[in-house]
Amino acid sequence: MYSYIKGQIVDMSKDHIVVDNHGIGYLIYVSNPYQFKKGKETLVYVYQQVKEDDILLFGFLTKEEKELFLKLILVKGIGCKTAIGILATGDTDAIIQAIESKNIAYLKRIPGIGPKAAQQIVLDLQGKFNVLVKDTVLTSVDFDEAIEVLQALGYKKQEIDKVMNQLANENLDTNGYVKKALSLLVKA
Repeated sequence: MYSYIKGQIVDMSKDHIVVDNHGIGYLIYVSNPYQFKKGKETLVYVYQQVKEDDILLFGFLTKEEKELFLKLILVKGIGCKTAIGILATGDTDAIIQAIESKNIAYLKRIPGIGPKAAQQIVLDLQGKFNVLVKDTVLTSVDFDEAIEVLQALGYKKQEIDKVMNQLANENLDTNGYVKKALSLLVKA
């Protein structure tokens, strides 16, 4: 029903923003509320989900983000909350790249996405994006090897997951991942 809502961001929480449009406050679930600026007038692209007992709005900063969301919710087993969680992991281009290059390992690193869901996303969405697949393919082997190296160095799984999620969109070799992860771990 709605395409977008333009208004002032008046409130933010960990999973939503409130947009004031002519005295009406719309609660809109977003992937990253901190990409919006409180007090600033903003155009938020929205998707309205009507359920038996609820009506929810999901918001996006760009049309591309909304289009990816709309494709994701068509995948069997992926609902709106899961799709917004997928978008929260980062760059839409990296997600599309992973889908187009059948990078199941990249998709499995997204919280809430297991092997079956990752395979279903690739099966349902591969070839449905009007983009050129870049020559560089996200190297899951190097990423996984870097995790093993960090574990061998004695770091806890929680610490490793936290820093490696920050590096998920980078295309590095094993050594590059380990160096960057170690620098992040030392800062923490």
